[in-house]
Amino acid sequence: MSNLDPRPAAVSLQAGVVHAVDVLEARKAAIGDGTEVRRLLPQRVLRTIGAWCFLDHYGPDDTSAGPGMRVPPHPHIGLQTASWLFDGAVLHRDSLGTEQLIRPGELNLMTSGRGIAHSEESPAVRPGLLHGVQLWIALPAAYRFTEPDFAHHADLPVIEATGGDGATVTVVAGEHGGERSPATVYSPLVGLQVTLPDGGEVTLPASPGFEYGCSPRTAPRVSAARRSPAPPRASSRECSRIFR
Repeated sequence: MSNLDPRPAAVSLQAGVVHAVDVLEARKAAIGDGTEVRRLLPQRVLRTIGAWCFLDHYGPDDTSAGPGMRVPPHPHIGLQTASWLFDGAVLHRDSLGTEQLIRPGELNLMTSGRGIAHSEESPAVRPGLLHGVQLWIALPAAYRFTEPDFAHHADLPVIEATGGDGATVTVVAGEHGGERSPATVYSPLVGLQVTLPDGGEVTLPASPGFEYGCSPRTAPRVSAARRSPAPPRASSRECSRIFR
């Protein structure tokens, strides 16, 4: 297409970053022996948020009757799996010989590296409600085939959010507010659980150049901000998970 104006007005072109915020609804999927999850990542319009490449949200499910969660052994390679619970308990087993129960407020972080297999199931003695998330972190090329590993973190930093109406922040991965999670990750990223009182609101500091996502505990959706247009804001009656 050509401009036929013999005296076109001058136009100044400057490179810039397009700031975009998307609210994406989850799609239903089944894992293991029929446990239903809401899959938030990946999606056709959003494959990753930083190094976070997968997000399943499950529950709250009544597991007081029946087998509960039953995910048989299956392999992983080239990534980390981060498991986090709001309610209930899940038993993790893997090909390294690990057998570890996870409860709310704790983190199970499995590094698959060159290859690992694991299973997840509801223990025989368990609370009646199961509710949680599992996220995957893509390993950078230099660590993609590292030795497999598993780590359980029962004591994670919890801080009070500045000016957050009593909000607290659990540092699940990375660093926030001068506190660092003990979890080993291989990319510059952050994973937080933000707990708000009823009607509470909090604004968290953001770093330019990062992508952000916020997944409410009570709704199967994720809000994704690309290239940090503004500090992430959480407003909820319960818990939100913010990651970058």
